[in-house]
Amino acid sequence: QGQLVESGGGMVQAGGSLRLSCAASGRAFGGYAEGWFRQAPGKEREFVAAVNWSGAITKYSDYVKGRFTISKDNARNTVFLQMNSLSPEDTAVYYCASTLGFDVEEVVTQYHVWGQGTQVTVSS
Repeated sequence: QGQLVESGGGMVQAGGSLRLSCAASGRAFGGYAEGWFRQAPGKEREFVAAVNWSGAITKYSDYVKGRFTISKDNARNTVFLQMNSLSPEDTAVYYCASTLGFDVEEVVTQYHVWGQGTQVTVSS
């Protein structure tokens, strides 16, 4: 199934931006849909954004719509999450995940390959 490795997390002040990357090894992104999820302490893992196999279709949670942008570069086997106008409520561990299908998915159980996560901390 391959592996996913996230990078780009860190600490930023409210209103700032971060760009997360997710690189795949042993797995071609071009044939599958991918997504980003996040999990804050004491909370369940929640859907953030998803992109279909080609990159043409995206979906966002209401919490991030208009602030975050998901994209992918199939030639580089990499998925990105551009996060703008960050707020302390966005603080969480962010996970990249890949499905076994073509279409965007919001449900955690539709994702079968997960990265180890990258911490994003937004200070007020």
